[in-house]
Amino acid sequence: MPATPIRVAILVYDEVEVLDACGPFEVFSVATRLVRRRQSSTPDPFEVITISTEPTTTVRARGGLALVADRLLADAPACDVVLVPGGVTDRIESDGRVLDWITRSSGEARVIASVCTGAFPLARAGILDGLTATTHWEDLAELQARYPAVRVMSDTRYLDHGHVATSAGVSAGIDLALHLVARLADGELARATARQMDYPWRPSATPSGQDCQ
Repeated sequence: MPATPIRVAILVYDEVEVLDACGPFEVFSVATRLVRRRQSSTPDPFEVITISTEPTTTVRARGGLALVADRLLADAPACDVVLVPGGVTDRIESDGRVLDWITRSSGEARVIASVCTGAFPLARAGILDGLTATTHWEDLAELQARYPAVRVMSDTRYLDHGHVATSAGVSAGIDLALHLVARLADGELARATARQMDYPWRPSATPSGQDCQ
């Protein structure tokens, strides 16, 4: 278990996919709640903050759900884990502020990760060059065509190279987040979190040779 909370930043923006962002948020928050319940004197394992790319902290997710972020992008602090969810990413892929933040975060964070089409902004920033990566099944061919320096893989829930991780579509972000809980905090905590969420998680080995089973 970490001695101090691991700070996780989740990027949110207009037309972000709800579960892409909120699934991992739920994982990290439930893990923290379980630790508080069982060991109240132990430091929280995670601190989760949401970062808005929009002019205000309120963003409108896909389907119309309003989300209120903790910080604006300009005020984003350094974080241990940076997660870019998918959705309609065209605008943030061409937003220099977002790409600069991703690039800067890749040099500061322990892990920079994507869910679903969140892989596209990471690829645009060059973070995935020379690595295997994955995304939503509908977008695999486009990711490969647009970013030939990335080796795109199908039929996997997530891929973890240590510093960079990607997941397949939507609900696969939950699998990746549980994997990161196991890797960065504690395997038993990850399993307890999945059980608390009533989620049928099956840990899997990754190309970097890490296996949290």
